[in-house]
Amino acid sequence: MPRNLDRLLRDYIEPPPGMQADFTAPMGTAAVFTPDSMSWRIMKNPVALIAGGIAAVILELAEPRVRTGVWEHTSFRRDPVTRMRRTGYAAWVTVYAPEETARRMIAGVVRAHERVEGRTPDGVPYRANDAELLTWVHATAAFGFAEAYNRFVHALTPAEFDGYYAEGARAAQLYGADAPPRSGAEMEALFAAMAPKLERSDIVLEFFSIVRTAPLLPVKALQRLMVRAAVSITPHWARDTLGLGREFGLRRGEHTLLRAMGTAAERFVIEDAPPAQSCKRLGLPANYLYR
Repeated sequence: MPRNLDRLLRDYIEPPPGMQADFTAPMGTAAVFTPDSMSWRIMKNPVALIAGGIAAVILELAEPRVRTGVWEHTSFRRDPVTRMRRTGYAAWVTVYAPEETARRMIAGVVRAHERVEGRTPDGVPYRANDAELLTWVHATAAFGFAEAYNRFVHALTPAEFDGYYAEGARAAQLYGADAPPRSGAEMEALFAAMAPKLERSDIVLEFFSIVRTAPLLPVKALQRLMVRAAVSITPHWARDTLGLGREFGLRRGEHTLLRAMGTAAERFVIEDAPPAQSCKRLGLPANYLYR
């Protein structure tokens, strides 16, 4: 198991072109989140990060304005590997990097989004920096990471879910989300409000084809397992809307396998990965998050 985890994480932590960030310096420099935060705890785990990230994209693509923006204005279809690596690395910069570094990266994302606008196939206008859409994108990511950690790593209490959502609101607002959910109850309320706006699309099925086959992870069977895990944590009402039947979800015994991998990853330290580097920047042992 450790050898597979090592391959998984080392491939995943390699900075995408143009996104290198120094998580080691300046010494003592605080991040947007504190080391004892739920965000530092959850976002270190590659199983939660990958399965949760894919689940977030499933929910994002269910919203027609977000779906059109992603499909028409990003590199996802022609270069999904780089696109997903950039998204994952941006999440790590937001959580672990020195706050000035995170704010600088986020400001660049906001500027890039200013140029993204258009209309859906049904003629509905959208802007990438629309506060409602940014709130949805943030919420889907927060839900995906937390639920993946809860299912495949360590069960979270309602209070821990609330704490994770509450602390994440600050970062969400830096990106431009005006009403990010701050508790499990607020997340459920947002889902209820957004559910009538979600719709089935062939693009979601195209997305599955891409993430199953693109060279995202070093082990293809593991990659397909992560996709099925992502579907399994997507809320049942969203799966129904998207037409994702049981054949898309986890098979017999796979939840146990994922739980074993997620639990093992909680104890497996890679000292040159951003979580461990950031611990050392703040004078903490590299294994601070892994004990």
